[in-house]
Amino acid sequence: ASDLVFYGTLEGYIKALDAQSGRELWRFKTASGIIGNVNTYKNDGKQFISVLSGVGGWAGIGMAIPSLENDSDGLGAVGAYKALSSWTNLGGVLSVFSL
Repeated sequence: ASDLVFYGTLEGYIKALDAQSGRELWRFKTASGIIGNVNTYKNDGKQFISVLSGVGGWAGIGMAIPSLENDSDGLGAVGAYKALSSWTNLGGVLSVFSL
């Protein structure tokens, strides 16, 4: 309805793009990487977007256990995720914005 596209990045940015041109209109740096979906909703006629940032789960294990010596030590993909600490932090924050 607003002709905007929202998405989050592993580096922790939430971005808004013009749906027609793809041009970036806005960005905000959150506290941690975004691996979930951006949500939109209305309350009392005002539109909001929200996103939960925070690398955790299988992706976060590789960052939380720095003693992994080999990529295979983390049982599959977890070992590959240990390099995420070069781009983002562990943690969890709910960011909410009004349009």
